[in-house]
Amino acid sequence: MKLLDALHRWSGGLVGLLLALVGLTGAILVHRDAWVMLPHAGDTQVQETQALAATTVALMADPTRQPQSITFANAGFGLDRLTYKGGAGAYVTQAGEPVLEWSSQWARPELWLSDFHQHLFAGEAGETVIGVTGLCGVFFVVSGTILWWRTRRTFEFRLRPARMTRPSIVRHHRDLGIVVAPVLALSLVTGTVLVFRPLASVILGPGAPAEIDGALKPPAAAVVQLSDDLDWEAMIRTARLRFPDAEVRSLSLPRAGSGLITLRMRGPEEWLPNGRTTVWFAADTGRMVAVRDAVELPARVMAYNALYPLHAGKVGGLMFRLVMTLSGLGLAMLGTLAVWSFWFKRPRARVK
Repeated sequence: MKLLDALHRWSGGLVGLLLALVGLTGAILVHRDAWVMLPHAGDTQVQETQALAATTVALMADPTRQPQSITFANAGFGLDRLTYKGGAGAYVTQAGEPVLEWSSQWARPELWLSDFHQHLFAGEAGETVIGVTGLCGVFFVVSGTILWWRTRRTFEFRLRPARMTRPSIVRHHRDLGIVVAPVLALSLVTGTVLVFRPLASVILGPGAPAEIDGALKPPAAAVVQLSDDLDWEAMIRTARLRFPDAEVRSLSLPRAGSGLITLRMRGPEEWLPNGRTTVWFAADTGRMVAVRDAVELPARVMAYNALYPLHAGKVGGLMFRLVMTLSGLGLAMLGTLAVWSFWFKRPRARVK
């Protein structure tokens, strides 16, 4: 038990501040749609096929100004978001009228906060660090619960330490940790599996990562040049005819090594905000190449698709967002006070 206690304290002292920052940014991002206050952000979501087609045609009309992707408005945020090369982007109304443009993610707090939360501003390397930090967080939840059990009879819930002394901080850390442990476990496990997909085998069973990779892999297609004369309206209509009850969520131009335009949709049964129901079109002709119906995915893949909505509070309405806010703020407080008490609040040596 002494070894477990030492590992808990030392690892918390080393990575606690990073966990605190990840928790705080996560708590802020859970309410992202509410605090991005721009004209028309409160507009009612439009999903009428003709309106979506007309907006897409207008945004894609100029080949020199085509966005790399369009994320259409949702029920909680009434603007379409465009992304361009080099981190540039824009918000437009659902009729395609400009609202705000930016040349870098640093101009928009919701973008750089999201980048920090997911990648630490360091791309794939930062994402790996986030994943390792999440694993440490899972260890803290498990080891902290074991260590708390010895002192369970002294449990007393407080929002803050009774005094800013090291014993009071340690006691508050221990008792607050056991209260938020269930939601912390949910946040940390879902986030870590999203970063390290092979860990899906731990919660979904052996072979799950390979099954997920295979089910979510885009279809094979020849790499072709994007045509300047595509019928964008026909693509929207074709997708809607194939999935009449699904929301049109995003349209993406081909990425490097791909010759496919990707149209993502969200079926009524899906939790994932942008859905996994997908229609692919050839970049040179606009013809439909393949479709994926999310309700026909294997059960374990559907379970994997539920991890992000749970992690980001995208299901369950305001009450669940508040639960995930509690998780983020709890992690922020636990991490900050753990680092402070470990490195800066050592008891003074007694003078003999």
